[in-house]
Amino acid sequence: MTPKKIIKRAGALGLDIIAICDHNASKNARPIMTLGKTAGILVLPGLEICTKEEVHLLGIHKSICQAEAVAAVVYQGLTQNNAPDLFGFQVIADEQDMVIGQEQKLLIQACQLTVKEAVDLIHQQGGIAIAAHIDRTSYSILGQLGFIPLDLGLDGVEITARTIAHKQERYFLDKTTLPCLVSSDAHRLDEMGQGTTVFHMTIPTFEAMASTLKRGDTTFTTRGF
Repeated sequence: MTPKKIIKRAGALGLDIIAICDHNASKNARPIMTLGKTAGILVLPGLEICTKEEVHLLGIHKSICQAEAVAAVVYQGLTQNNAPDLFGFQVIADEQDMVIGQEQKLLIQACQLTVKEAVDLIHQQGGIAIAAHIDRTSYSILGQLGFIPLDLGLDGVEITARTIAHKQERYFLDKTTLPCLVSSDAHRLDEMGQGTTVFHMTIPTFEAMASTLKRGDTTFTTRGF
């Protein structure tokens, strides 16, 4: 999933907005944002934070500086280094798909922020905080905590495309009144667009997306299930 290939795939799928949310890091967002501008695709920078409780939390931002500020705090709390022979290389690429560096810390580990601290940090940097894939048994807020605390200040929850495609989302949505979105959670190019959220808005901007999500003025699409 190199920057140029991500934007090419997003264009082929007709996506207007994508978010780049690497685990506990944001260094690959900047080149994809640059390519997205040329292609007419709004690329939002973010992270998928693994909290102290091993809950996956999406932080989605308007600017790369905001995402990088969150990433800097998260990165400080990563204690283990990566072992490429076990977990693979964690590369940083540029706009030409050239590898310009590697993340030295193991990015799939839990950081030192609690869920509440992570949500607050995302909000301090102007982002929206989404509880990731709440329908999964592992690394989800329901899987790890068993419930969604009302005082977290979450902006929404994410349900995976497979659950939506099989019309099983009600079981999870009954556990919260928060707005829901669906995304592909793509780790490979062919997974992009498997789940999408249609935001009913005039112009694709971060502000409009956040407002539309808050109103719940969204619909979902899935493919390949």
